[in-house]
Amino acid sequence: MDKNRFSYHLTKYFAEYLPKQTAASPNTIRSYRDTFVQLMEFYKTEYRLPPENLEYKEFNAERIESFLVYLEEVRKVSISTRNQRLAAIHAFFRYLQYRDPAGFEQCARILAVPFKKAPVKPMNYMSVEEVRLLFSIPDQKKDDQLRDLAILVLLYETGARVQELIDLIPPSIRFSSTVTAELHGKGNKTRLVPVNADAAAIVRNYIRRCSRTNADEPLFVNRKGEKLTRAGIQYIIDKYVSTARRLRPDMFRNRVTNHCFRHSKAMHLLEAGVNLIYIRDLLGHTSIVTTEIYAKTNPKIKEEQLKKHSASVETVHKYTQKQKEDLIDWLKNNL
Repeated sequence: MDKNRFSYHLTKYFAEYLPKQTAASPNTIRSYRDTFVQLMEFYKTEYRLPPENLEYKEFNAERIESFLVYLEEVRKVSISTRNQRLAAIHAFFRYLQYRDPAGFEQCARILAVPFKKAPVKPMNYMSVEEVRLLFSIPDQKKDDQLRDLAILVLLYETGARVQELIDLIPPSIRFSSTVTAELHGKGNKTRLVPVNADAAAIVRNYIRRCSRTNADEPLFVNRKGEKLTRAGIQYIIDKYVSTARRLRPDMFRNRVTNHCFRHSKAMHLLEAGVNLIYIRDLLGHTSIVTTEIYAKTNPKIKEEQLKKHSASVETVHKYTQKQKEDLIDWLKNNL
């Protein structure tokens, strides 16, 4: 195969480098794949260059920037998605930069294409009262609702990403003196997260009643016995949040997503005084800087810090009433 062909390098990248050398997760590979499918469609339409005729010299910073504009204006993607696509492109050309030194400068120019600054959205999380209400709604006497409750409590108690929850198998929950959940996160990193006694009892009951004991099968499945999807998890969440809103119209004013459970757990631990290091380990963050976002956006923590470190603005009376009266008498007699 001609090494100048874009397809040669792209095949090597997806078939060998990502899965074998970087151990990229299936979700990451899927996301990168979608990026290059869209990029090749763009080149075919815009420049009349079909994928089989593409050479990697056809790629430059100007065309990549045009592709990003196309994503936003034609495909109507968000700034976040636009930046994800650019990150995938950067990753490929960073890989290519060291495979073909002759194209180093070309790759460097593409790597210089900047990310677009997105408006910072306020972090959405539930109050402790909202979490308690949500957990009270499923009827544990019904198998399907017991499954739903197990999903909700594990999302919250473990701070799991939705894919980490979907990928759980029965042996992932370790029942011993300290019950833990083994989560496989980004970059194929594994972490053990403690599960409190109440949540563990619900999950144990679900496993026993619904016969989820086969070590090779997913812990949570749909009615067809198939592995749940992200959309399936979100459907379950939406169903119980909708019921909760009818019970308490003053609550759940924002949409509750699967990631909202993760944010909520982190915020509640922070408010309880748990050190950021432990919260970082629970969430599986690589850097404490990522975890610090919770401290920066939590209004309760901000208020406590402001009260602790702000100077007092209370009026302090310099003179007593008697001192004032004596001063007035002195002024009357001497002026």
